[in-house]
Amino acid sequence: MSAPGRSLQWRRRILQAGFFALFILAPPLDLLRFDLNLGYLIFLGQPWTLGIDPFRQGEIEAAQMALQLLLYGFLPLALVAGALLYSAWRWGRLYCGWLCPHFSVVEMVNGAMLRAGGKPSLWEPKPLPLRQPDGRVRHPHWIWWPITWLLALFFALLWAVALLTYLLPPAEIYGNLWRGELSMNQFRFILVATAIFLVEFLFARHLFCRFGCAVGLFQSLAWMANDRAMVVGFDTSRARECSTCNNACDNVCPMRLKPRTIKRKMFTCTECAQCISACTTVQREVPAGSLLRWVDGGGEGTRFESL
Repeated sequence: MSAPGRSLQWRRRILQAGFFALFILAPPLDLLRFDLNLGYLIFLGQPWTLGIDPFRQGEIEAAQMALQLLLYGFLPLALVAGALLYSAWRWGRLYCGWLCPHFSVVEMVNGAMLRAGGKPSLWEPKPLPLRQPDGRVRHPHWIWWPITWLLALFFALLWAVALLTYLLPPAEIYGNLWRGELSMNQFRFILVATAIFLVEFLFARHLFCRFGCAVGLFQSLAWMANDRAMVVGFDTSRARECSTCNNACDNVCPMRLKPRTIKRKMFTCTECAQCISACTTVQREVPAGSLLRWVDGGGEGTRFESL
């Protein structure tokens, strides 16, 4: 991969790794979690209550409870949802491609499966070309199959435990795991959640990202509603230059999309820019550079003329 493409993807990987670490560490650090034992949210180490229990106990008036519901319930949700939807409306599913802890696992499993059998998914109709955008040749090897399964199992277990710590005291969960003293309900939750995530990571991760994730779906809907939103644009005036390429941009897309097609067929694009980085690498000796780049506006939004 060329230096510009490599730099862009390294920045994205660093952001993904940082957000994944935040996802795992937020409960133990009391940054964000809902404690079922206490019955309220903990945010930045402080209780985040709606005032319902104090109202029931006669400690506050109805007006004060209504104000707390507004300030601590409706308003934060509206701000977070509004910010996410505006970002998607303007720039697409940037959260998915640059931050989402699930999508980072999707890409990791994709890479392991490519090394195992030459396909990023078990459902891919045929192996991808062995030649990479930077000229290197991939050599799939069966040893990567057990590595793929172990990788998926590790992240499935990690996700299951992390989700449980969002609901019960993290010190209790991690302490019980270390001592092998999980309660029956804790054990069942981790076992069932791990099994579900394992199946999803191995067999249905792309399907979940496309249609099962509410956050991703609403981002896609917001993005499609804006004719002027940022999209991956294709320079049609130089399309003949693609004849020397083995569809590198299609091959690297983690969502298995066709980056050179029209916007409505790119509904689940995560703006990860791997297609742009691949094209930049393939065209690194061409003065005009990549045929793909982020552009704003233009209806279908996936065609632009050379500047």
